[in-house]
Amino acid sequence: MELYFKALSTILTQSGFAGLTLGNIIMLIVAFVLLYLAIAKGFEPLLLVPIATGCLLVNLPLSGIMDEGGFLRYVFFGTEHEIYPVIIFMGIGALTDFSPLLANPITFLLGAAAQLGVFIALFGALMLGFTVQEAASIAIIGGADGPTSIYLTMKLAPQILGAVAVAAYSYMSLVPLIQPPVIKLLTTKKDRAIRMDSLRPVSKRERVLFPIICTIAAGLILPASVPLIGVLMFGNLLRECGVTERLSHAAQNEILNATTIFLGLTVGATMQADSFLTIGTIKIIFLGLVAFIFSTAGGVLFGQLMKILSGGKINPMIGAAGVSAVPMAARVVQRVSAQENPSNFLLMHAMGPNVAGVIGTAVAAGAMLTLLSN
Repeated sequence: MELYFKALSTILTQSGFAGLTLGNIIMLIVAFVLLYLAIAKGFEPLLLVPIATGCLLVNLPLSGIMDEGGFLRYVFFGTEHEIYPVIIFMGIGALTDFSPLLANPITFLLGAAAQLGVFIALFGALMLGFTVQEAASIAIIGGADGPTSIYLTMKLAPQILGAVAVAAYSYMSLVPLIQPPVIKLLTTKKDRAIRMDSLRPVSKRERVLFPIICTIAAGLILPASVPLIGVLMFGNLLRECGVTERLSHAAQNEILNATTIFLGLTVGATMQADSFLTIGTIKIIFLGLVAFIFSTAGGVLFGQLMKILSGGKINPMIGAAGVSAVPMAARVVQRVSAQENPSNFLLMHAMGPNVAGVIGTAVAAGAMLTLLSN
């Protein structure tokens, strides 16, 4: 009997229960909430399920899964060296149709205007005591682009990766809840009911030349943006050139899906209780919300200006799609418009600023890298 109790005592002292802290329990609850939002509510499940699982795994004490030699530590190599975000950009490029943007190039400006929240949050983070590198990493959340947020944060402030990634992907998943009130606050019913003319057809030559020209222009003007813009456009070239269907399919599916799993797991693995449960994390999540709201507002307000200059031909709501949450933001615009005018179809018009926002956020990240990496 004595041996039995001794063995039982040894098992208990070496079990996870012995190392379980209040912080671990809180983070396990956070993981359960993220899983609930992903599975029950359908909020970005492809992203939140891996992130929540990574958070769950790393907060089970004594597993060593994120220690040196642990499974997630090896997988983390791709996140730590910005490999996964860049590969995901290739998949996004292969999935993206830039035709709405090429058919109405003026929507490039809406994508730029929707970066307003990035700079509002940058100054807000500085006022709250973050370093300029940390402030830039937090601010890019306003672009609603998870891979870009991770890429920039790993370059400038890897110590806050967990909070930035969770904030970025959480607000991306909450686009349908956050954007409609901002849109309705800044537009009238008459604005929201504006019908726009059909977009012109875009030739294959235009679609093929665009990624090549965009890569060269971005590379010469802002070399730091090449890893993101260049690989994004490479993925799009695979889609549009017409002779690499197999590669395009792989970039859109197998490669993108596998990379999303590894990125999500390792981002979740940065949510260890001792480093995540801080006042700084609360500030980051708050600033991320501020950034996202002001980015939406910036796009809509610039859309109002374009409405006036066009003589009422542009629906200002499409500016809200200038954040780079593709295609969720464009779908939100379509849904809000349909509430005022069920026969109105703005989805393709909103896709122009939506894909412009992807480019705009990558350019903003490149500018911050250029200015702050040294």
